[in-house]
Amino acid sequence: MMDFEDEFSESELVKKPDTPIQYVKLEDTTLVKRDLDTFPDFLKNKALDKYQLIAFIEKTITGGWTQKNLDPILDALFTTAMEKRPNWRTLVRWRKSYIDSNGDLASLVAKRHKMGNRTSRVQGDEAFFEQALTRFLDAKRPRVSTAYQYYKDAITIENENIVDGQIPIISYKSFNQRIKSLPPYPVAVARHGKFKADQWFAYCSSHIPPTRILERVEIDHTPLDLILLDDELSIPLGRPYLTLIVDVFSGCVLGFHLSYRSPSYVSAAKAIVHAIKPKSFEGLDIEFQNEWPCFGKFENLVVDNGAEFWSKSLEHACKEAGINIQFNPVRKPWLKPFVERFFGMINEYFLTEIPGKTFSNILAKEDYNPEKDAIMRFSTFVEEFHRWIVDIYHQDSNSRETRIPIKQWQRGFDVYPPLQMSIDDEERFKVLMFITDERTLTRNGFKFEELMYDCTALADYRKHYPQTKETIKKIIKVDPDDLSSIHVYLEELGGYLKVPCTDNSDYAKGLSLHEHKVIKQINRETIRESKDNLGLAKARMAIHARVKQEQEAFIASKTKAKITAVKKQAQLADISNTGQGTIKLENNEPLPVIFNKPEPNIRDVLDSWDDNLEAFE
Repeated sequence: MMDFEDEFSESELVKKPDTPIQYVKLEDTTLVKRDLDTFPDFLKNKALDKYQLIAFIEKTITGGWTQKNLDPILDALFTTAMEKRPNWRTLVRWRKSYIDSNGDLASLVAKRHKMGNRTSRVQGDEAFFEQALTRFLDAKRPRVSTAYQYYKDAITIENENIVDGQIPIISYKSFNQRIKSLPPYPVAVARHGKFKADQWFAYCSSHIPPTRILERVEIDHTPLDLILLDDELSIPLGRPYLTLIVDVFSGCVLGFHLSYRSPSYVSAAKAIVHAIKPKSFEGLDIEFQNEWPCFGKFENLVVDNGAEFWSKSLEHACKEAGINIQFNPVRKPWLKPFVERFFGMINEYFLTEIPGKTFSNILAKEDYNPEKDAIMRFSTFVEEFHRWIVDIYHQDSNSRETRIPIKQWQRGFDVYPPLQMSIDDEERFKVLMFITDERTLTRNGFKFEELMYDCTALADYRKHYPQTKETIKKIIKVDPDDLSSIHVYLEELGGYLKVPCTDNSDYAKGLSLHEHKVIKQINRETIRESKDNLGLAKARMAIHARVKQEQEAFIASKTKAKITAVKKQAQLADISNTGQGTIKLENNEPLPVIFNKPEPNIRDVLDSWDDNLEAFE
């Protein structure tokens, strides 16, 4: 019989890789046996005394470890302290334990940690304790005393019908001890939820540290704990929002954006543009001792799960610029620690001594009134925040004195300089970071938020390039801080065309998108309030009454009506395939009450209703 070789021999089988040590579970872990240092000092000293006694006798004794050989040696050693003299059998037992453990000194330690009762002294109350434990392990987090009261009441009621062998009730101290001896993780899951329990007990991994500048960059928003004043009116404006970008490798600040608008894509885009472009101190009326050389295109942008970071505009702009967006896991801010820690540094080291500082926790304010003490104008704060970043934070060492941010940046720059954008690339990236939208190209140009945009170049484009239903929709880029123009992507030309607003009153010049929306809303409210709803209602009801009168007169008349008048009645009655099929009004429809003398504007309408009827469709 032929022997067939196994096609898959053991040598060819791929060995399963070992699990990294940080992910091995406790039940699969091999523990190292405890040593003498893990015991209390008094037990450790006694074990050492035993070892010295065994070692001395080992050198002195001639023959075996018998009573005949050991007693004379022990009597000679303990002549003055007979109470400490061990029995010869005890000494033999110590030596045997030491030899069986291969010379482990921990075998000579008295087993005091194993002393005591190992079983529950109270039996029969287990079911009632489980019921009380169920009430304790609740998301409402009742107190131990509440659970114990339920436990005691339940047993008391049960014992009412028991004559002999009543169920014992343990003390509150014993009950509390039982609760404390439960595994803490299941208790935390039941009382605080799995997320909190994982925060407290799960393994917290750390991110892989970057090896160069701009390899990993973190961005986040926070409201500053400071109330600022208006530059002109000197009235409190409230707490501004800060959007900050930090380089993880060096710890340097790359850019920021300060605004009173809630965090959005706009604030994130402004901060990113500021971080990538070279820093300029134009417009700041202060002198700096140092430069701010931190800029360049970063590789990975670490963001949280805010709605502004899930924007399609941000995703497309970063892809075009070659920036990878890395989303932090939900509710795990410790994986994005550097920018979070920097916010704490701002509040602790920069805002502390500025009048108008407030507190994130309202209870911490006590009697302090930040609005009353606020003295710093918004523009002054922007200047001093620049100075604090450039001349203080970047130049000072961290609390552990392991690095100086600007020195770390310079070392990283010398070893691996980051990619820098040309002037054209910077302008293109600025346009890419604008708000992305889609609008239809019409013969009048584009309409965005009730504003029209058109120019000669766009008109020439319409003349030369025919459009279809698919291509007539164009991608536009809108600067949220200036609606005076938009950028339109023209696929046939392979680029963005800047198209100005056709408004000649300079309304859109320097107008922000937010300001424009507020103006539109106020305008709608003004028109809504100035509209005479009662007069309009009277006019409409008068028209319906006149129409019914004409119908009745038409039916009673023997002459043929003009087709134009009937057509206008059909238009008013909305005769169509989705509406009604006749202009006849229901007989039971009540006529509106018309006063003896109609108002002038209503009388004019009624006199020429058949000429102007289309205006009331």
